[in-house]
Amino acid sequence: MCTRYISPDQAAIECAWEIGRHNQYRWARDLFPRAQGPFLRLGEDRELNLVVGTWGLIPSWSKTSILKYATVNCRSEEAADKPSFRDAWRRSQRCIIPAQSFDEPCWESGKNVWWRFHRVDGQPWGLAGLWNTWIDQHSGELIESYTMLTVNADTHPLMKRMHKPDPKLPPDQQDKRSVVAIESRDVERWLCGDLGEVRDLLVPPNPTLIQAGPA
Repeated sequence: MCTRYISPDQAAIECAWEIGRHNQYRWARDLFPRAQGPFLRLGEDRELNLVVGTWGLIPSWSKTSILKYATVNCRSEEAADKPSFRDAWRRSQRCIIPAQSFDEPCWESGKNVWWRFHRVDGQPWGLAGLWNTWIDQHSGELIESYTMLTVNADTHPLMKRMHKPDPKLPPDQQDKRSVVAIESRDVERWLCGDLGEVRDLLVPPNPTLIQAGPA
């Protein structure tokens, strides 16, 4: 699971995804759960919109914006059924989360060593996510939020090395997790396609795209 990443600045996001200037609240460079971060979604005009929201999806049915459980990551295999995410998944509320890099813990030494993952081409990652707009039923306040989708990475040559292994399970059944990178050629399909059209995009990043090592 990814619980920290570095966000590009607004100019870098606008350049990478070829969108016009947006006047948004500033966000932190280093992002952690419940921080305010940027994500990209389709607007009513079918154009990409840059939105700033809480990292940790707030489901529409929640009575409060402060949840007692973590929703920064969503297992893609559970998105259609898990109450926290199923409405956003079924409504195709998919988004792109820009990340200059993301961090994962490596336990190969017997202790947690954070590794940082960049793209070899120097461009920002476009990570797959879901979004929701939560409405406070008392005040009418709108709060934007998002979550990162993850997939199994037990067979990925690099991502399978991340996270603490369970000694009771064999190597191919650890359920190591990875973020999903949406390449520029697939952005339209990811955001506009139906559920059947986007499922094959839910895979770990191509190893040839990754430059990684201890942070």
